[in-house]
Amino acid sequence: MKGKREVQKKIDLKETGFMKWPLVVLLGIGLFFSWPQVFSALPKAPSDPPLISSLKIDTPLDLCDEPVPLEIQEVRERLEKELLLTLWDRPQVILWLKRSRRYLPYIEEMLQKNGIPGDLKYIALAESALRPHAGSPKGAMGFWQFMQDTGRQYGLAINSRIDERRNIFASTQAAVKYFKDLYKQFGSWTLAAAAYNMGGDALADEIQEQGIKDYYRLYLPIETQRYVFRILSIKLIFSDPKRYGFHLSGEDYYPPLEFDRIQVNCLQDTHLRIIAQAAKTHFKEIKDLNPEIRGYSLPAGKHSILIPKGAARGFEARYQPLPHQQLADQKEHIYVVKEADTLSSIANRFGVPLSSIITWNHLNRKITIRPGDKLIIYRKVQEPVENDEGEGKGASPVND
Repeated sequence: MKGKREVQKKIDLKETGFMKWPLVVLLGIGLFFSWPQVFSALPKAPSDPPLISSLKIDTPLDLCDEPVPLEIQEVRERLEKELLLTLWDRPQVILWLKRSRRYLPYIEEMLQKNGIPGDLKYIALAESALRPHAGSPKGAMGFWQFMQDTGRQYGLAINSRIDERRNIFASTQAAVKYFKDLYKQFGSWTLAAAAYNMGGDALADEIQEQGIKDYYRLYLPIETQRYVFRILSIKLIFSDPKRYGFHLSGEDYYPPLEFDRIQVNCLQDTHLRIIAQAAKTHFKEIKDLNPEIRGYSLPAGKHSILIPKGAARGFEARYQPLPHQQLADQKEHIYVVKEADTLSSIANRFGVPLSSIITWNHLNRKITIRPGDKLIIYRKVQEPVENDEGEGKGASPVND
């Protein structure tokens, strides 16, 4: 009986499976014929224009009112290449557009005030995609990708505590000065843009060597040969985003920066959480509004910083007692590093976060401490502090 039931069960399963096939086939046929109607009922999104049509530039093109000689076949080919490569990276272009209303108004205003052509704003997009923390393997940093030496030459503070290359206002002012010097040297904004990429002295050497002062006819490093055309491709897209398939509504753009600018006087190293507390916000927002601040604190001195819009009212009254309260709550202790000590073991010994020791002493996480080095440790006054040999006022912290 058992064997008969098993055979019958197998037959039933086969029949069930067999009977399912006609149903699957019928459903498939029905879906095949109804599929166009299903899609036609869905809302239609704007389609991307054919890439070949995006390359048709029938009107004159210029950079900073200096004509681009598109009648030269080789020039047109170079522009088409950069435009195609730019359009291929559509997510990046969308981010450019979305960030534009957050930062470009400030760049445009500073360029206009200083008599600099507005087209040079596209250099910031080409250099950093409008990201304050954008960096290059060569050491360039910030919105305009200044190298340290060039940034300092044009007035930017760049050190272990502050890096103004990441500040949209300070770095743009430095870029304006640099553009003016390059234009004075070459008498052309197109050449100034090329020099911004490869350096003024290097471009001057090429002009001297080749005996020609026309960007479009100069043989330059490959990156610089592409550079101006990348800027032109960005200009074309920003001049008419919809033509290139970018249909953004007003709400798609990131909102403009909103802030109050205040002056704060720090009697000593002041943790940003104190600034945030006085501004009635949190640490991250202070860091986001002031990307030039490196680490967790402001050094002693006067600083101009940004806080959330509306927080300036009453800020000073809220801020004044906080540094004094911090001093009252903490006692500075100088710890002399011993054999076998590590930053982690010292942090455990004093019951403080490792990150705090690094911040208090302006250390690099990869630093190796040695016996005899002195570290500043802050402990709550009410907590006992071990009286180690070597403790004393006036000892200096370990530096990078």
